[in-house]
Amino acid sequence: MDSRRTKRKAEKTEVAEHQNKPPHTSPSLPTEPALYSGPFPFYRRPSELGCFSLDTQRQYHGDARALRYYSPPPTNGPGPNFDLRDGYPDQYRPRDEEVREGLDHLLRWLLEHRGQLEGGPAWLAGAIVTWRGHLTKLLTTPYERQEGWQLAASRFQGTLYLSEVETPAARAQRLARPPLLRELMYMGYKFEQYMCADKPGSSPDPSGEVNTNVAFCSVLRGRLGSHPLLFSGEVDCTDPHTPSLQPPACYVELKTSKEMHSLGHWRNFYRHKLLKWWAQSFLLGVPNVVAGFRNPEGFVCSLKTFPTMEMFEYVRNDRDGWNPSVCMNFCAAFLSFAHSTVVQDDPRLVHLFSWEPGHPVTVSVHRDAPYAFLPTWYVEAMTSDLPSPPKTPSPKD
Repeated sequence: MDSRRTKRKAEKTEVAEHQNKPPHTSPSLPTEPALYSGPFPFYRRPSELGCFSLDTQRQYHGDARALRYYSPPPTNGPGPNFDLRDGYPDQYRPRDEEVREGLDHLLRWLLEHRGQLEGGPAWLAGAIVTWRGHLTKLLTTPYERQEGWQLAASRFQGTLYLSEVETPAARAQRLARPPLLRELMYMGYKFEQYMCADKPGSSPDPSGEVNTNVAFCSVLRGRLGSHPLLFSGEVDCTDPHTPSLQPPACYVELKTSKEMHSLGHWRNFYRHKLLKWWAQSFLLGVPNVVAGFRNPEGFVCSLKTFPTMEMFEYVRNDRDGWNPSVCMNFCAAFLSFAHSTVVQDDPRLVHLFSWEPGHPVTVSVHRDAPYAFLPTWYVEAMTSDLPSPPKTPSPKD
């Protein structure tokens, strides 16, 4: 009995000692939702700076050639009857996921447009550059119970760049992806084919191949708390009939989900899937998510529109639901944590932020391969363009 009590006492002492350690010895960031339940932080509605497209070969084009147009079935018709399995696997051309692109496409856009940024080099020197998907993972972290993440961070000419690193667990999962999951991924892309046309006013053509190399990406500028953001995210389509044609307010996000037949199924959907949908669309300023609900045979039989700003209403009174304030406060706290941790300006130096559910975010420091992610062509072009480093900007956006 005494030995157990001594052991418990020792464990408590260890925890207390860890908590009392000065922060610079081992910086970490807790993720419990209760710590981030304050008021919603300032988030400036993102404005679109530009866009780019990736073609069937994953080649970059600085234009909107890959943008598609929302073209749902008529509301007065018999309703959708989309066969999401049609063409699988013969028509499936999935992107090569072994190719780790990092921030490369976004950096290419930035290199081409850095001269036109409002606020110029000084604004960029105070900004955080990343993908929307990375910010989505941060937003959902306080409620995530299954998948961890790793984010590499480097500071270069004042700017903080964040790029995701595939965790060993995620890689193992991807390499062992079961056929059913591969088919479900195809079905999500197939749904987009049924709902989108290549030109405004024309009809969708779902007969072609499903090539996931193709993407249209919006590049946006926003601000969370004191952090100016320059980020990019893939956009499914634009609605040619929206009253406000100013992007991103004209964009539509398309999703599929299985049909639900019980209150428990819906509650689960609101708690988990809707959180991810909200985080993804809220960040980019996309006003609506249109969901296709599929039956066990893989046919979409009903559509439902979820306005992004109304998603929280489904869980507002659910004790086990999510809260947008917690998501955004944690994301702002992480960005502050990253800013204060990554101090040295060096594109070859990487701070790797790692997180596993049930644990705090931790940091390790690395140099060069395999973690350095800012490509030489980008670093050299930016260096030759700016002979002297820009002054550190004021915290204003």
